[in-house]
Amino acid sequence: MAYNVPSIDKIFDDLDEYRDYCRFNGKVYDEAALYRKQDPNWQAFEKYRGWLRAKARNAGRNINSRRN
Repeated sequence: MAYNVPSIDKIFDDLDEYRDYCRFNGKVYDEAALYRKQDPNWQAFEKYRGWLRAKARNAGRNINSRRN
């Protein structure tokens, strides 16, 4: 019987996303590093996720650094 618990689903989704990040960016994958803030690979992954959020947030904007 399968249980559909959102918190457990989130953990496994984050684990899959972290594994893909490590695989595509050549990082060492260690599932014990999940949610460990001191691990450098987890810090890089969190920074990458923040960059993706900022990229999505600014997708519709026309950012021009020059003032006319």
